[in-house]
Amino acid sequence: MSIQQVDPERCTGCGTCFDVCPMDVFRMDKEANKAYVAYPKDCTVCFFCETECPADAIILTPEAAEKMIFPFG
Repeated sequence: MSIQQVDPERCTGCGTCFDVCPMDVFRMDKEANKAYVAYPKDCTVCFFCETECPADAIILTPEAAEKMIFPFG
């Protein structure tokens, strides 16, 4: 697994992670107005969620960077 969770203390409910994820990993909890990881096994470690989250609420596992595929180098 590469994505652990969305930190509920930091999440502002903006929905950016939901919008930018190409694999549809996130869902929005309408009652709490927070994002959560619904499909962690679908994560492809693209880092879009982490880099775009304005609240730095995305928590990736330490081995996530090891799975990153670089096209050059």
